[in-house]
Amino acid sequence: MRAVQLGPPGRLPQGEHALTFVKWLVFAAICGVVCGGVATAFYYAFSAVTQLRHANPWLLWLLPLGGAAIVWLYRVSGMAGDRGTNFVLVAVRENKPLRLRTAPLVFLSTIITHLLGGSSGREGAILQIGGSISSKIGQWMRLDDKDSRIITMCGMAAAFAALFGTPLTAAMFAMEVTSVGVLYYAAIVPCVLSAIVGLWVAQRFEVPATAFSLEGIPNLSPVTLLQVIVMGILFALLSIFFCRLMHAAPHLYEKYLPNPTARAAAGGALVIALTFLVWLWNPGSYDYNGAGEAVIHAAVEGTARPEAFFFKMLFTTITLGAGFKGGEIVPVFFTGATFGCTVAPLLGLHPSFGAGLGMVSVFCGVTNCPISSLLLALELFAGDSLGLFTGQSLCLFAVCLAVSYMLSGYYGLYSEQKIVYSKLRPEFIDKKANEEKQQPAGGQKRT
Repeated sequence: MRAVQLGPPGRLPQGEHALTFVKWLVFAAICGVVCGGVATAFYYAFSAVTQLRHANPWLLWLLPLGGAAIVWLYRVSGMAGDRGTNFVLVAVRENKPLRLRTAPLVFLSTIITHLLGGSSGREGAILQIGGSISSKIGQWMRLDDKDSRIITMCGMAAAFAALFGTPLTAAMFAMEVTSVGVLYYAAIVPCVLSAIVGLWVAQRFEVPATAFSLEGIPNLSPVTLLQVIVMGILFALLSIFFCRLMHAAPHLYEKYLPNPTARAAAGGALVIALTFLVWLWNPGSYDYNGAGEAVIHAAVEGTARPEAFFFKMLFTTITLGAGFKGGEIVPVFFTGATFGCTVAPLLGLHPSFGAGLGMVSVFCGVTNCPISSLLLALELFAGDSLGLFTGQSLCLFAVCLAVSYMLSGYYGLYSEQKIVYSKLRPEFIDKKANEEKQQPAGGQKRT
């Protein structure tokens, strides 16, 4: 690799740098406005169908029909082989073109999934929507290979920031998730600007930011440090389990139900059956249908059923494995928050603090994005935790995240994510997440 020779101090930026800077100011603003606007529409559509489902629980009976409709929509649109967020990661890394039709397809399919009670999140859909729209903008602007990758990341960042209200996390996640161990620093200005503009658009239309108030945040001490390390180990194991379930479900469906329509209908029927099974000890509960944001808030307030984390993983793997659309990250938040809330008191920590640790640490374990996860903790909790969130608190989160990142091994939600550098030593490995021959956490093979 050839080193770049820097000029003498005080030299003005080269013309190329200035032109590139202006170019990305313009493109970032365009992506932020367009993708932020679409994300805003997605938020209100998502909220509307969630309220409609709560008011009409009988809609759950239509879930098998909805699954078949989603399969049909993708088939007639020529997108039967769609691989969701994985396609976006490939587009960033290899400049594979994204079809504009991806945006309306995943928008409509995610809305159908949530209207009828499937268990999934929002962020997977919004990353695909933002990435496909910005990729098309890049094609219209006749951007070259490398700039096309950056503008795809801009769309991801803008849409994510608009939907969740976390611009720093959105920008870093777009830069970090594709190739773990390598940050696309060339995209830092456009991604940050796109995220901020997308956030402004969402705020203009009163889309609320995602934020939580933590209680019981302890001071940094040897005891709390040890407690947090143990929590990080447990979150790493939970992350591995979640990833293995998520990747096993589609294979099992394909093995026993080769027809995609039959898979989707069967998945819908399984979700219905599980919902009624849950009623045996929690009558009338629909906690595991949809995104489950109310349960996340309850867990952060210190209340969660001990079995909730397992059932949410089960509902989500059955739903998404069958071919329904949506995202995995909000279910990850649900799983981490309820597990952390349940386990934290056993280790002498406040359940609310445990829920906060769980949300971001399991997110870190399944996405392999430690910097994004630390920024997520800062944006989710620091602004609304009654002055309890300090630099020492952030250190506790950092330790828990680091442990979860290291011990979760080379597992991940996205099979197209590349782990470029080893988690155990400073060496290049370049391996895919979830390779068939991967070793469990703590036993990675050196390549």
